[in-house]
Amino acid sequence: MRTALITGIARTGGIAEGIAPRLRADGWNVVTSDLDSGDVPCDLATSDGPPSLVAEVSRAHGPISALVLSHAHDVESGILDTTAESFDRHVAVNARASLLLLAAFARQVPESGGAVVALTSDHTTGNLPYGASKGALDRIVISAARELGPRGISANVLNPGPIDTGWMDDGTRAALTAAQPLGRLGTPPDIAEVVAFLVSDAGRWVSGQLLHADGAFSARF
Repeated sequence: MRTALITGIARTGGIAEGIAPRLRADGWNVVTSDLDSGDVPCDLATSDGPPSLVAEVSRAHGPISALVLSHAHDVESGILDTTAESFDRHVAVNARASLLLLAAFARQVPESGGAVVALTSDHTTGNLPYGASKGALDRIVISAARELGPRGISANVLNPGPIDTGWMDDGTRAALTAAQPLGRLGTPPDIAEVVAFLVSDAGRWVSGQLLHADGAFSARF
C-alpha cells in the first residue's frame, strides 16, 4: 500500500479533511499532519520540522509516494500594516516549509516515483503576506516538476478558488456564489477528486502546472 502525506489537516470541514478519505478510498495509506493535530503533529515554521516530519512518516510507514501540501498560515494585512515578523512567518510556513518538505520527499521517494500537489491562492490586495508567500510556493512547486522529474516525481499547484470551509459569512457566501458560473461554491470533495487524479498513476503525466479547479470562477478575470 502506497503512503500519502497530507499537511494542514486541522480545520474541520477543510479541504485537507476532504482529501484524506478520498485518497483512502483509492487504497492509499494516508498520514496527516498539522501544528497540534493529525497523525503526526509538526511545527512547519521551524527549519527542522519539515524534514523531521518526512523522516518520521517514512520511517513508520515506508517511503512516501504522494505529498499533498495543504498547510497555510494566514493573517490578513496589507502593505502598510504588515510587520516584518508577520511576513517572515508567512514565508516560513507557506513557502520555506514547502520547499523543505519537497526536498525531503524527493530524497526518500520510491523507485516508482511520486506526486506532489500543493494548494495555492490568488489572494493579493488586503492579504499581502499570504498571497506573496503563496506566489513563492507556486514557483517552488513548478520548479520541482522540472528538477525532480528525472526522479519520477510529478509536481503541480492547484488553485481551488473560494471554498466554503466555514470562514464565509452570509454576505460573502452570497456574493461568491453569484460570481460562480456553475451556480454554486466549490466543496472539499470537489477538490479531493482533482487531487486524487493528480496523485494517481493516470494523472502523473500532468506536471509543472498551476491548475485552476474552481468551476470557472477565475475565468471572469
